[in-house]
Amino acid sequence: MCVSTHFNKKLDLEQGLVIKSTGSRYRVMCGNGSIVECTIKGKFRVKDLRTTNPVAVGDNVLFEFEKKDNSGVITEVLDRKNYILRRSSNLSKQFQVIAANVDQVILMITIILPVTPVEFIDRFLITAEAYRVPASIIINKTDIYGEQENERMEQLISVYSNIGYECFRLSLTSGTGIGPVKERLENRITLLSGNSGVGKTTLLNVLEPSLNLKTGEVSDYHKQGKHITTFPEMHRMPFGGYVIDTPGLRGFGVVDMERNEIYHFFPEIFRISKDCRFYNCLHLDEPGCAVRKAVEQGTINPMRYRSYVSILEDENSKYR
Repeated sequence: MCVSTHFNKKLDLEQGLVIKSTGSRYRVMCGNGSIVECTIKGKFRVKDLRTTNPVAVGDNVLFEFEKKDNSGVITEVLDRKNYILRRSSNLSKQFQVIAANVDQVILMITIILPVTPVEFIDRFLITAEAYRVPASIIINKTDIYGEQENERMEQLISVYSNIGYECFRLSLTSGTGIGPVKERLENRITLLSGNSGVGKTTLLNVLEPSLNLKTGEVSDYHKQGKHITTFPEMHRMPFGGYVIDTPGLRGFGVVDMERNEIYHFFPEIFRISKDCRFYNCLHLDEPGCAVRKAVEQGTINPMRYRSYVSILEDENSKYR
């Protein structure tokens, strides 16, 4: 049973943490560790956010508790310290809150089986930058890489670590690299994200075998993962902290950004932009652009610049 934390003349309101969301139902954990299955009241909105899910994993909520059947109705979402949004896959004008109140985000990628596109990585990272959430990258499946894949992996590590993103090499098959990853997760609330099939759920099973979460193989035909994790869920780690496992993402549409501020979320582009001739330079074809000069000179990596231009123009519908 939950402990009441807030008193209303008519009802006791309990406070808890949302640890799983299934779209219409929410699993809420109280301070004493007990679990209550909750729904939300009618038309529920959170501070004018146009989201498909007003309540997200990681939210602290108040709810009306029904002792008789150990259920509850969420009445209020408490202020969030942060959240991560993505564009809803089929409703381009609406957003989905992937998670709230996280200490960090970790993007798991693979070089092959499946290939994680650079633009997907960059769209995820600029979203983390926009919401001021620290981000790092895990490159999984290192045990299956040949010379070409290892070269590609080291290239990506060089690019992203130079920008300031910590990168981890990992093989869940051999266990190589698990120590530093575990250390990174310890005593933090972490959102773990990535394409389907990169190994997010397998990582959680390695970190906490008692979870026994279902995992899937990568499709031979499309070389993409199959969605096994259906709904976001927060899992307690035995060494301290929580990891939020998310459904595999095939695309990541950036939201909530003005066109002229997108470059602010590419740290290396933002640093150099102060040297541009015009303060409102978009770094496309303006004269005196320090960013384009830096790309030509190799100071800014061309693939990162290409991601920036693609996001700016938002022409590639695959990632929306």
